[in-house]
Amino acid sequence: MSDSVRSFLYAALVLFTSLLIGVLGYVFIEGYGFLDAIYMTMLLISTVGFSEVAPLSENGKLFTSIYMLFNLGIYAYIVSVISRYIFEGEFQKIFTTFIFNKKTKRVTDHIIVVGYGRTGAKTCDELLKSKEKFILIENNQEAIKYLPKKPNFQIITDDASKEEVLHQAGIEEATSLIITLPDDAENMLICITAKGLNPNINIVARASEESAEKKLYRAGASKVVKPFALGGIHMAHIITQPHVIELLEILTGVADQNLKLEEFKFQELKPEYQNKTIRDLDIRKNTGATVIGLKDDVKGFIFDPNSDTIIGKGDILIVLGSEKNIEQFKMYFA
Repeated sequence: MSDSVRSFLYAALVLFTSLLIGVLGYVFIEGYGFLDAIYMTMLLISTVGFSEVAPLSENGKLFTSIYMLFNLGIYAYIVSVISRYIFEGEFQKIFTTFIFNKKTKRVTDHIIVVGYGRTGAKTCDELLKSKEKFILIENNQEAIKYLPKKPNFQIITDDASKEEVLHQAGIEEATSLIITLPDDAENMLICITAKGLNPNINIVARASEESAEKKLYRAGASKVVKPFALGGIHMAHIITQPHVIELLEILTGVADQNLKLEEFKFQELKPEYQNKTIRDLDIRKNTGATVIGLKDDVKGFIFDPNSDTIIGKGDILIVLGSEKNIEQFKMYFA
């Protein structure tokens, strides 16, 4: 349960307790009937200020005075909680999260992202651009504040290291898990838990410290990313190889250019295009796209494959082109 929901329930409990104390006090001290006791209590809680139901005894006046002071603090607390829900949009966030969480059971072949910090937010943006199905798990209330008001993805506000939370996110049906938390120990625990639930899942994990890389691989990560190391290498290459970096930024979509780099798997090809050469497919002429690389199961990556290269089982094509070229290239796929 999130802190925002917990604080709202606590405020409701405090209000109910105050109401109960007031009713019981007037019933036993003043001998009011139940309805009169509720009426008197509501007058005091609401601070409306009507006259009492009947003249109060000395004990009744003492109880009322203490009860009024007691409710001043309660009133201020409840108003602050309700104001927060109204002005900070907490009701909308809770409702939106509830609606999206109801849909998680229907998702399959999706990606799970853990963490919505700077790295996680950028990861979610890129997945949205690629039109990938994914579910976000985030338990940090500070990070949750920065979620979009109407997110286009599903959200679970809980601890991703718990098996039941990963079950809720559909870990058994997920294809990949991206862990972006800054705490290496927590990332390792999530890796171990996820691998236990789905041994075949592809895990990409963030490492903040150099020493954590090997540990994350041992914990089950398929790939470990070190943002600070990559950032340092990137900045150095901007100085030493600026034009290479400019090209890479175009290819990866960082620069504002109409070029896309996509990968396509052999099994996605229509049967009539499988086990054909690049010349047979005549990709460049038909689509305007260019095959700049091919990953072979045996040979590994082949850069700039020649036209006689056969696209066989298990191969992956790396294709470069404009958005229009890539769309046209999809004519080869089922």
